[in-house]
Amino acid sequence: MHTYRSLYRLASTETEGVAAARASHAASPAELYWKIALPTSPMPGAIRDLINPARSASQEDTDMDEVSTDAVFFLEKDLFPGSKITLHFTRGGACAMVLLRGRADAIPFASEKLPEILTQLSVPAGSRAAEDMRTTLAECEAALLGARDQAKHCVTSLESMVEFAAASLGTRDIRAVSTEVIGTGAAETPRQEYTVEAVKPVVSVSGGNMVTCHGMPYAYAVFGCHTTTATAYAVTLAGADGTRAEALATCHGDAFPGVAEAYERVGVAAGSVPVCHIMPLGDMLWVRN
Repeated sequence: MHTYRSLYRLASTETEGVAAARASHAASPAELYWKIALPTSPMPGAIRDLINPARSASQEDTDMDEVSTDAVFFLEKDLFPGSKITLHFTRGGACAMVLLRGRADAIPFASEKLPEILTQLSVPAGSRAAEDMRTTLAECEAALLGARDQAKHCVTSLESMVEFAAASLGTRDIRAVSTEVIGTGAAETPRQEYTVEAVKPVVSVSGGNMVTCHGMPYAYAVFGCHTTTATAYAVTLAGADGTRAEALATCHGDAFPGVAEAYERVGVAAGSVPVCHIMPLGDMLWVRN
């Protein structure tokens, strides 16, 4: 395993500020930005994890694996109180430290600069981490060429994520929500059956644009964000071992990544009915208030 010591030196101001804030109960720089930019919106768990120095430090010696709840698909009609779903919540590389814009902009973010990036962040060339970063850079550069149906953008700082979401939704009166496992500090929960206890729409009016941001494997937090017209639900889950989660389920009636596999798994014709999945830990959904 490899440590990204240069990155942590580069981000020392944020890290030390967060540590001091925790000791004095003051807000960290990222929390201060959030309160100014989104004064009426609570910070979701996915963001809190990214600015928590204890969690960031615990990830310093881990590979940058993409993490998820496994690719579990189901039909929208099967999402109701009392229904069952088997999930495996995990945490990993998607919990890399989030940077503020001043720090993020000091680091190149381009495939042609990859050798310089790897040197600056002390990532060995040819390592799995370096290849993950190469893949992420290539995907982000491809997104810059423009998507036919959806606005897509890679964000490398907290400010750029908030600004992309606000611009895409046409207002700064927005909030972010994420899947959260309640009452456990463990790196992951066991794969198990969960009972759905409650289901409610995330927004009262369906059919409007939302923005989803998916964690991408990188040495610090990078998200691929895009607009979506999926229907989103807040789902309360109770695990067989007592684990509880407040999860986000998104149901797609249009094309989305993995759509062919999704319809094949649930055994219905593509596009005939909405297919749903639980958003992974670390991913975020942005909506208008």
